[in-house]
Amino acid sequence: MDGLSRRNVLGGGAAFAGGLMAVATSAPLAAASTQPPFGPPRPPLAEKDLPSFRFALSKRPAVTFDGGWVNEAKVPEFPVSEKLAGALLELEPGGLRELHWHASSGEWVYVLSGHCRISILGPDDQAETSDFGPGDVSYFPRGYGHSLQGLGDGPCLALLAFDNGYFSEYGTFSIADWVAQTPPAVLARNFGVPESTFAGFPTGANFISQGAVPPPLPADPAPGSLSNGPLSYRYRLLAQAPETFPGGTIRIVSSRQFPVSTTMTGALLQIDPGAMQEMHWHPDAAEWQYYIKGTGRMTVYGSNGRSRTEEFSAGDVGYVPQSYGHYIENTGDDDLEIMTVLNNGTYDSITLTSWMAHNTPELLGTNFNVPASTFAGFSK
Repeated sequence: MDGLSRRNVLGGGAAFAGGLMAVATSAPLAAASTQPPFGPPRPPLAEKDLPSFRFALSKRPAVTFDGGWVNEAKVPEFPVSEKLAGALLELEPGGLRELHWHASSGEWVYVLSGHCRISILGPDDQAETSDFGPGDVSYFPRGYGHSLQGLGDGPCLALLAFDNGYFSEYGTFSIADWVAQTPPAVLARNFGVPESTFAGFPTGANFISQGAVPPPLPADPAPGSLSNGPLSYRYRLLAQAPETFPGGTIRIVSSRQFPVSTTMTGALLQIDPGAMQEMHWHPDAAEWQYYIKGTGRMTVYGSNGRSRTEEFSAGDVGYVPQSYGHYIENTGDDDLEIMTVLNNGTYDSITLTSWMAHNTPELLGTNFNVPASTFAGFSK
C-alpha cells in the first residue's frame, strides 16, 4: 500500500470540528476573468523561510451567478500551489456550468454533496453523459468538451482540481463565447441553418446559467443511440472498499482504478481523533488538499533547516510541493476527512519508517551519531 501503511496513523491531540460551506457574495466576475501569466518572478520556495501551505478557501468570497457560484484557489491567491489549483462549484437544481473546455489543464471532479449530470465529448465523437452523486469522481482530459448541471431538489457542491496551479475557471474556452464571436453567415454555413437562427443567442460566455432540471436519463438507451468511448468518465469512490489501518482509512483513485485519469490521482483520507498520518513524501507529484471536515495540523519539511507547521479546519486548502516531506495529525475530537489530489496518474510515496527499516542499525547509528542499539525498537 503506497502512502498510508499500517503505521501511518499513530498518536495526536485535541481541538474542535470546523464548518464546510463557502459563503457566496455578489463579487464581480471582471476581476477574475483573465488568465494569469505563467510563472511568478521568484519561486516562493526559494526564500529563506517556507511560505504558508494553507489557504482559507471558505473565508474567501465566492462569485455568484444565476444558477450557482464558484470559489477558487490558484497561484494569485495561494502562491505556493504552482502545480495544482482547485475550486468549489455549487450548482442549483437546473444550474448549468456551460459547455466549455480547458486548453491548459485537465480537470478532476469530486462530488461532495447533491447530484449533477456531467457530459463530456472527446475526439472521434467519444461522448458520455452520466448522473453523479456524493462520492463520485470524474475526470476531463485537457481539451475535452464538457458541462455540469445540477439535479434533484437541492444544490450540488463539487470540488474541482486542475493540474496547473495558474489555471482559472474563468480562463476556459466557452461554446457560447465562440458562437458569439462568429459572424452569423459563418455559423449558418457551419450548421446548415438560416442566419436568423442565431439572433437570440447570448453575446458572450454564460459561465453558469439557470435552467430547468433535466429529465431522467433513459434506463435502457435505444440501440445505436450512444457514442461512448472505451473509457468511463465516472468512478464511484465511496463505493470502493477503503483500506483500513489502526487510526484511519484511505480510498485511492488513480489511473489504476480509473484509467481515464491519466494526469491526476485522488485519495480520500480519514484520520481518527488522536491519530497521525505517517511521515512520507511523494517523489513524482505535488499534493493539493481540501479539508472536508474536522481539524488537523500539517507539518511540511523543506530541507536546509526549514519546516512549517500550520493548523487546518474544514473549508481550508493545503498544498505540499513535490518531494517535500510531510505528515498530518488529527487535532480534534471528530474524524478528520481530507480529499488529496496529486498531479500524477499514479500514487507513489516513500515513508520515513520504511526507509529506515531498509537500512542496518549500524548504518543508522553512523548516520545519526548514536549507538546502533537505539534503533532496535523502531517500527518496521
